[in-house]
Amino acid sequence: MSGRICFILSVILVACALSVVNAHYQFRRLFIELERAQAQARQLDIEWAQLQLDQSTLGKHARIEGNARRDLRMVPVSPASTQYLTMGAK
Repeated sequence: MSGRICFILSVILVACALSVVNAHYQFRRLFIELERAQAQARQLDIEWAQLQLDQSTLGKHARIEGNARRDLRMVPVSPASTQYLTMGAK
């Protein structure tokens, strides 16, 4: 009877030890996954900040005006070059 109880307790002890090893493995795996997700989040934050900076730079009035003058050969409107249309006039 004593040998049987010792065997049962040994089996329970081995099962508990395997359970602890499995829990530790799962913890390590999830921790590594968390670290990867945090690194990806940091990278996305950096990319988002860069995109916001690019958007503010590209949307500035002086840059748009410079591109319009250079690429489209646009000039500011002056009273001499303005044409007024009236109803019924020829």
